[in-house]
Amino acid sequence: MSSGCAGGLSVTLCRDPRQFAALEESWNRLFRGCPTATPFQSHAWLHSWWLSYGKDGRLRIVLVRRGEELVGVAALMLVHRPMPLLVPLGGSISDYFDVLVAAEYADQVLPALARGLHRAARGAVVDLREVRPGAAAEQLVRQWPGVSSVLADSTCMELPTLPFDELVKRMPASGAQRVRAKLRKTDAAGIEEHEVAEQEVPRAVQTLLRLHEKQWRGRGVTPEHLRPRFAEHLTRATRRMVRTGESRLTEFRLDGKVVAANVTLLSSGLSGGYLYGADPDLRTRKVDVATLLLRYEAGRALAEGRPVVSFLRGNEPYKNHWRPETVVNRRILLATAALAPLLRVHESQVTGRERAVDVLRETLPAARDWRARLNELRVR
Repeated sequence: MSSGCAGGLSVTLCRDPRQFAALEESWNRLFRGCPTATPFQSHAWLHSWWLSYGKDGRLRIVLVRRGEELVGVAALMLVHRPMPLLVPLGGSISDYFDVLVAAEYADQVLPALARGLHRAARGAVVDLREVRPGAAAEQLVRQWPGVSSVLADSTCMELPTLPFDELVKRMPASGAQRVRAKLRKTDAAGIEEHEVAEQEVPRAVQTLLRLHEKQWRGRGVTPEHLRPRFAEHLTRATRRMVRTGESRLTEFRLDGKVVAANVTLLSSGLSGGYLYGADPDLRTRKVDVATLLLRYEAGRALAEGRPVVSFLRGNEPYKNHWRPETVVNRRILLATAALAPLLRVHESQVTGRERAVDVLRETLPAARDWRARLNELRVR
């Protein structure tokens, strides 16, 4: 698909994985100029995901160019169940979706992206999951020439980037006192921080995943985190993103041994703690790993000028101790007028599944890892 647009823009549809790979340099320039982009829109993350999870013939990336300059991207793929859908690259292991739009040409690029998506969606409903509030993708609804629906999606927790003492003061007095006591014990243990270099990433990811499995053993680990394709993707993506400053992998060592490790994904707008693993034996030393990681990441985000420290998806109790801001992602459904009935069917299926999940939550309150269960209900 190729077409000309007003303002000297052109729109094409990329279906060739080799072309996708070749876009890295121009994609990265666009990504770095998009204030709403999250790390899950980086070329390194999405291309690595495609190599591990993509299926032949399914790639659908709408590209908008101004001359030779890439100024807009909507990275999607085609799935056939439960009906033909265009869904974001990155799948259920990505916490946010957005389109990339060059800020200086946004008024022209967004309508062009909408038209390109409309042509690409002649036989499918567009299902954009995990759209962060304020994302450029929200504006597609206003530009869309067909039918649309906006639903609530996952809950995310975010903290403003402040000195760690200020974050502690946000807590109730009793909670703040406990945190300070825990940190004194943690510091007394003598844990040392080590930021992993690019060439160390494969070994460090392997260690992180081993600790992650050990940490969650018997407590409902997310099944995908134990699969070889996830390890392959996380290793490849993290290595590339460490190189470009879009990720940080930190190890925490005690007596020379790695006892915890954390992958943080980075963009201009946020620092997001993606996945960590910790040795359960740290509990016997009274080390609060979650607080240790947050103190480190908040300090780095402050030094780097990133305005938000995000816990990403999930409203687990330990996150709420910090009185974070609750941010609810959006799920945007788009379709041509001819496919309006199909969109309404899909919308009813989605809302029905969400009601079933709510009932499951109430029925099994002791279940710990809801992300794993939600993933089983998601449209792949």
